[in-house]
Amino acid sequence: MNPHEPSAPTINVLAVDDHPVLLDGIVLALSDEPDMALVAQATDGSSAIAQFRLHRPDVTLMDLQMPDMSGIDVLRVIRHEFPAARVIMLATHPGDSQVTTALKAGAAGFLLKGMLRKDLRNTIRAVYSGRLVIPPEVVLAVAQHVTDGPLSAQEIDVLKGVARGRGDKEIGADLQIAEDAVRLHLKNILVKLQTQDRGDAVLLALKIGILEV
Repeated sequence: MNPHEPSAPTINVLAVDDHPVLLDGIVLALSDEPDMALVAQATDGSSAIAQFRLHRPDVTLMDLQMPDMSGIDVLRVIRHEFPAARVIMLATHPGDSQVTTALKAGAAGFLLKGMLRKDLRNTIRAVYSGRLVIPPEVVLAVAQHVTDGPLSAQEIDVLKGVARGRGDKEIGADLQIAEDAVRLHLKNILVKLQTQDRGDAVLLALKIGILEV
């Protein structure tokens, strides 16, 4: 390695789970990673919020189920104060009913606890780089909810325009509809896919196979 080359930035991680064994596993998994540092741990929601405020981690690993507050409630508090926070939810089962709720609250990714050893480090790096990461097993669970309110043909066309980087006015011109109609379609898309913004809507639609670009 060239000593004059700048080193990769360190990804500061906060781990939140009420099971000490799982926290120990995360500590062990990250201990040998030169680009990651576990800056803090928490075992309940209140301390998780306090530790986030203190350390401002780049990525947070958040258990869905905790004694005092749910992981989703903690996610909402953190994202309200720090909208750019990247939080990966830790789920025990792929079909957890809270998956879509967590996505709506702004979760940046999901990890199944049984896959931590295999997927933890790559998921952290991917979320840190700005990607939405959802395991295939969780995608299937999300897809089951999405089919309750499938996107219309025109909504898919609008989402394709977003995926191509087109603005609302350009999409309207492409589809020969009013710009206000485009905005309404986008609002409906976010509700149906339970995502926070149009970028995450595109990523989720691609993952669950309702959009091909």
